[in-house]
Amino acid sequence: MQISFILVEPSVPENVGAAARAIKTLGFEHLLLVSPCDYLSGPARWLAHGSTEILENARTYTHLQEALTGFDFIIGTSAKKRSVKFDYLPLPQLPRLLRSKGDAIQKAAMVFGREESGLRNEELKLCDLVTTVPMKSAFPSLNLAQAVMLYAWELSRIQLPEKKYAPAKNEDSLRALMQKVRQVLIQTGFSEHSAIFPRFLERISFLEEDDIHLLHSLCNKLLEKK
Repeated sequence: MQISFILVEPSVPENVGAAARAIKTLGFEHLLLVSPCDYLSGPARWLAHGSTEILENARTYTHLQEALTGFDFIIGTSAKKRSVKFDYLPLPQLPRLLRSKGDAIQKAAMVFGREESGLRNEELKLCDLVTTVPMKSAFPSLNLAQAVMLYAWELSRIQLPEKKYAPAKNEDSLRALMQKVRQVLIQTGFSEHSAIFPRFLERISFLEEDDIHLLHSLCNKLLEKK
């Protein structure tokens, strides 16, 4: 599983540099930036210290939706509860959840918001799952680089067993399942604009590999009958 880190509109070069250092130190290498500040400036490079190649190789985008193209699983982060999602997964539970997906996920994205305001509601809606760092006090809150470091540390602990078989085909992936469930829901009369429609898709994010394959089989049968 390849995990990438996406920073949306970071405004402080030092934060981007420190995030790059955390990413490399904990074994990751993919950094994506959406409308960033001057992330190649002196302060950013100084904080990156030994990780400047992460900054130099970072891909940049104008909009978050562009940056998310090609990912099987998108994980948003938020310091506070928003109404756009029902379930917020505590960070310590994230490694186990990702590990349980097995080969249903090949590329995952961790999305972090702005230093001052985090991710907007419409950006959280683009995420399959929203996670949060449990804290005893809401203030002082974590800054961007600290949050990236915590997530990188937790995710670096994922140890996937070696598998001798080929990765799942695209049609068996979690992303493909979400598309099938969307079709089934529409077929059975659920409106895409209803409150329960996104709730179905959100809960699919919590499924483990065996359940993902099982639901694929059910959806395939239902869609054959349309």
